Amino acid sequence: MCGIIGYIGDKRAVEIVLDGLKRLEYRGYDSAGIAYFVDGRIKVVKCKGKIKNLEQLLEHENHQVLNSNQKPFVAIGHTRWATHGKPSDVNAHPHCSGGIALVHNGIIENYSELKRELMQEGFKFTSETDTEVIAHLINKYRADLSLEEAVREAVKRLRGSYAVVVIDEKEPDKIIGVRMESPLVVGVMDDEKFIASDVPAFLNHCNRVIFLDDGEIIVLRKDDFKIFDLQGKEKKKKPQTITWTASMAEKGGYKHFMLKEIHEQPRSIADTIRGRVLPDGSRIVYKEIGISYEELALTKKIYLVACGTSYHACLIGKYMIERIARIPVEVDIASEFRYREVPFERDSLFIAITQSGETADTLAALRYAKKSGVKTLTICNVVGSTASREADGVFYTHSGPEIGVASTKAFTSQIVALYIFTFALSKAKRANPADINEIFLSKLFHLPTMAEKALKLEDKIHQLAKEVYKKPNFLYLGRGLNYPVALEGALKLKEISYIHAEGYAAGEMKHGPIALVEEGFPVVFIVSDDLYLEKTLSNMEEIKARDGFIITISSSKEEKLKKLSDRFIYVEGINSYLNTVLFSIPLQLLAYHVAILRGCDVDQPRNLAKSVTVE
Repeated sequence: MCGIIGYIGDKRAVEIVLDGLKRLEYRGYDSAGIAYFVDGRIKVVKCKGKIKNLEQLLEHENHQVLNSNQKPFVAIGHTRWATHGKPSDVNAHPHCSGGIALVHNGIIENYSELKRELMQEGFKFTSETDTEVIAHLINKYRADLSLEEAVREAVKRLRGSYAVVVIDEKEPDKIIGVRMESPLVVGVMDDEKFIASDVPAFLNHCNRVIFLDDGEIIVLRKDDFKIFDLQGKEKKKKPQTITWTASMAEKGGYKHFMLKEIHEQPRSIADTIRGRVLPDGSRIVYKEIGISYEELALTKKIYLVACGTSYHACLIGKYMIERIARIPVEVDIASEFRYREVPFERDSLFIAITQSGETADTLAALRYAKKSGVKTLTICNVVGSTASREADGVFYTHSGPEIGVASTKAFTSQIVALYIFTFALSKAKRANPADINEIFLSKLFHLPTMAEKALKLEDKIHQLAKEVYKKPNFLYLGRGLNYPVALEGALKLKEISYIHAEGYAAGEMKHGPIALVEEGFPVVFIVSDDLYLEKTLSNMEEIKARDGFIITISSSKEEKLKKLSDRFIYVEGINSYLNTVLFSIPLQLLAYHVAILRGCDVDQPRNLAKSVTVE
């Protein structure tokens, strides 16, 4: 989820690209860089940190290029959100090889094997990134081919997701872009062209755009463009006019970042899976995490510790690990854990789950575990964060920057990460036959598609929101794996709509919460088609007898379930573990639409911060 911007035309290219990078800052980044032409040679300026640092370098170290009369007509720029390699000057984009410079968004799954091959052929690597592989690969083919042909041959070798933008000293009159499962959009004017990861990068200059599709390569000149497929066949596309405002463009046409991020979940889920599991479930690629199978095999107890939404992911992880890997798990709220003076058992593993990697209470718990001599792992979204640096191992979720304060895609990516980790643990402990693990793991690859289907329920959820948005209280109930989902659903509603909502284990309903139920009181049930179904039906009968308003989110088509529900929302499921992701999506949408109807600021709810960095 980095930012790309490129320009070719008659204007001051560096200024335009720098402005474009600033307009992409909302996406989040840890470093920035620009490549441009000076006297026929490519000049690269890049650095860790904010764009203002890059701007200072351009002004003071490069002959004051921003203020001079020279016009570098071609430039590409990038803001990096680290995936491979920590945030640093050398890992920042653009990356170069020979006279080629490029920027890249995405993840190259097979970069390790390509890197070994290229190193054996004499190519020198200076960074830790997967992107540098692409630069060397294009340079390799460039010896005998045109730039366009070299790019085409290089990307045929890549496995993963990518949006790549390339310039070359040998062909300085063009920019080449190629897309595969990572956004790339082109701005078209008569005598200038733009290419970017998002429309806002150039919307103030151009509103006629072409959205590239997967497997398309575009060759841009200032007065012309051509689009080809990966076999070299030309494709015709007409520009369309964008009518979005700049604010809407930043949000991809959505009204709010939260809604955009809810809809990004199929992609963030796919990126968390990508490169970690083979499609048939036969192998888990675990080496990047930093804790070996041998170490996992010795693990006798696991501690899952987090705050807020991540704590709910921990609860789901507990069910997964204990059922599948057969290892006892203790789940703690981070702010409580550090003060308990936990007597760690021998051969324990401590896992901190944190989106930002900077949550103060979670870091304090992590440090306590390390001080106690326990092996530590973090499941984290931000490369180079404090948690990722201090833990012994790290599992990056790759869900991209999350701008909305209320966590959505980060939560579901954490569940997916825990699912993969659970089966790695199961394999190490030999807790299940290999074929059982493979069957369950292969289900993962259906999850992005099923998440897309869950998102199609939005109109139905919106209509439901219109019925209940004035209610002052809600109760969310679930059993088993769906109990943490109920907790998360209640948290989302209270966070952004300011409605009092509680999540409970459905079996606990008679131990207090049922006293709240009266005519019209909304009760949200989360129900899988599993061993808990019959008992959940009994809970629903008890709510119905007290005239409560029952909303059911379920993967079951049980007729009695439908009859007891005042509003029934069917979610096509996969299995009870992965259904936690699919059920979370309509609950996020319900919270969002209720909050909008109540006139709340969903992206920046009152009194809340995205990352709690103080105790």
